[in-house]
Amino acid sequence: MPREPQGSEEFIAEQKRILKENEDCATAAYNLGVAMMQQNRLDEAREHFEKAIETGSRMFEAYVNLGYIYFKEGDMEKVAEVNRKAVELEPRYARGYANLGFAYLQMAKTGEAIEALQKALELNPEIAQAWNNLANAYLQRGDVDKAIEVGERLIALAPNFGLGHNNLAVAYYHKGDFPKAVKHADIAASLGFALHPEFAQILEPYRRK
Repeated sequence: MPREPQGSEEFIAEQKRILKENEDCATAAYNLGVAMMQQNRLDEAREHFEKAIETGSRMFEAYVNLGYIYFKEGDMEKVAEVNRKAVELEPRYARGYANLGFAYLQMAKTGEAIEALQKALELNPEIAQAWNNLANAYLQRGDVDKAIEVGERLIALAPNFGLGHNNLAVAYYHKGDFPKAVKHADIAASLGFALHPEFAQILEPYRRK
């Protein structure tokens, strides 16, 4: 679907012209939604994505973009709902499963989160944030060894992902491997990730050993 030049006033005017000539053009409605979302005009973006869904047959990306809007509003139930619809329409859409897993994680639906994130990574093993969320889901479940395994996979894929090193530090701390906890906390900090002050303080005694 055409998206260039995204967000420009000329592009917006062109999509509006297309919709004026054909109000059922789902592509133009979707493109307008993307442009409005990029300008942080989220209420308008929502209207256009809903119009695209209403008039289009396979607007799974519109559902995912609606999920972003609901995320900004803090409505995780809605985030999960629209991403479920996205993957129902397109079962091989890895991003939809990744977003669904994130929503389930935020709602502490740990089993559902793990299932969705594993599916996302089966479809696209390059999604670093999905690996990170999967590690967090295993930590949420209390499976520290699995969290470490997944966290190591993440930093092998994205060695400069500060949040990944931070979460791996937390997992190693819970494992009782304090040298590795300190190591990954320091890497996270060196990459610009702000460690939680309490966690940094907890690690401090282990630096002196």
